[in-house]
Amino acid sequence: MILSRGRRILASLLLSVLLLTTACTAKAPNRFDQVQQESTKQKSGQAVSKNATQGSKLNKFFPTGEDDYDRIYTQEKKGFSEANLKKDGKVVAQLAISDTTSTPTVASKYANSTKEIDGYPAVELGKTQTSVLVGKYQVKVISKDPLFNSSDREDWIEKFDLDGLAKLK
Repeated sequence: MILSRGRRILASLLLSVLLLTTACTAKAPNRFDQVQQESTKQKSGQAVSKNATQGSKLNKFFPTGEDDYDRIYTQEKKGFSEANLKKDGKVVAQLAISDTTSTPTVASKYANSTKEIDGYPAVELGKTQTSVLVGKYQVKVISKDPLFNSSDREDWIEKFDLDGLAKLK
C-alpha cells in the first residue's frame, strides 16, 4: 500500500512538473502565426472610411470603350470602382479607381516616385500593374493578357479623366 501511494504521489509530481514546464516554455512564433497577426491587424484597419467617395461617383472618370475595346463595370462599392476592359470578348485588363482615405499607406508608395503619367506620380508593380496617384485617388490598370503591356497600361491611364478626378472631393 505504501508503495502504490508513493507511485501516485510520484506520478502526480511528475505530471505537475511536466505541465508547469510546457506551460512556461515560450513557443517561437512560426510563419503562420506572423501572417495571422498581420491579417488580424489588416482586418481591423480595413473598414472603409466614412469620408470615402461612393464608387458610383468614380465611374464617370473611367475611359469609355473605344475601337475594339469594351468597358464593363464589374464592382462598385464605397471607396472603389472597377471595370474590365475587353477586346474581342476577352478580358485584357482591369481598370480601377480607389479612394485611399481608408488606406493611407497606399498613397505613401508614390512619395519617392520618379515616374509621372499626365503630371501625376506613377508606379509599376511587377510586370502587370501600373498606377497613378491623383489627389487621394489611386488609378490602376492591371494587365490580364500578356500582350497588354506597360505601354498599353499607361495609354489607358491617360484616357481616364485624371484632371476631373483631381477636383473630386
